[in-house]
Amino acid sequence: MKVLILAGGKGTRISEYTREIPKPMIRIGGKPILSHIIKLFESYKFNEIIIAAGYKNLIIKNYFKNKKKFSKIKVFDTGKNTMTGGRILRLKKYFNKNENFFMTYGDGLSDINLKKLKKFHEKHNKIATVTAVRPPIRFGELNVGNNNIVNKFEEKPQLKSGWINGGFFILNYEVFKYIKNDSTLFEREPMEKLTKKRNLIAYKHNGFWKCVDTLKDKLYLEEIYKKNKRKWIK
Repeated sequence: MKVLILAGGKGTRISEYTREIPKPMIRIGGKPILSHIIKLFESYKFNEIIIAAGYKNLIIKNYFKNKKKFSKIKVFDTGKNTMTGGRILRLKKYFNKNENFFMTYGDGLSDINLKKLKKFHEKHNKIATVTAVRPPIRFGELNVGNNNIVNKFEEKPQLKSGWINGGFFILNYEVFKYIKNDSTLFEREPMEKLTKKRNLIAYKHNGFWKCVDTLKDKLYLEEIYKKNKRKWIK
């Protein structure tokens, strides 16, 4: 299965670094977040990586161009101001009809079992599977029923309890029908429509997950790395 990583945002909430580099290139333990994410996928033998870059995309392109071990990685400029859904849509031609593919963001680290996620998606045969996690509420909240069907999706609500969007997806080619243009935010209209059609299912992950959204998050992960407790490394 191919892996699509969204890495084009401006990362304004961690501007201490993103004035100079894209957020996915912020280093944890001396290596960019992107490298950690790619290592996770490669550890499960998912080696065909497509990176949807945008803001300061040349920094990402040059990094992987100069690393021989990343020869299978393709980096595409999907526009500086393109929204998440638009970045996915721009790369439609690199996927085949009926194909399933991984999609994740370039700022989240996890110890998720990708083979179990794949098996879960194939078993339920939905257009989209989203990984549900339980960190502090700052992201899209998922209301998940007993049969794992997503009953409601709400992007970045006020503090509530429950499951939230952990960012590790498996999508079917059919998902492109739910994305209109560059201005489409994937976490809004597409996920809301998939929910209404009962075509979005949640894979519950109770293990480690952390998104690098602020300087505090970055320092937290650095501390874990220094103590050799790199929970996201298989």
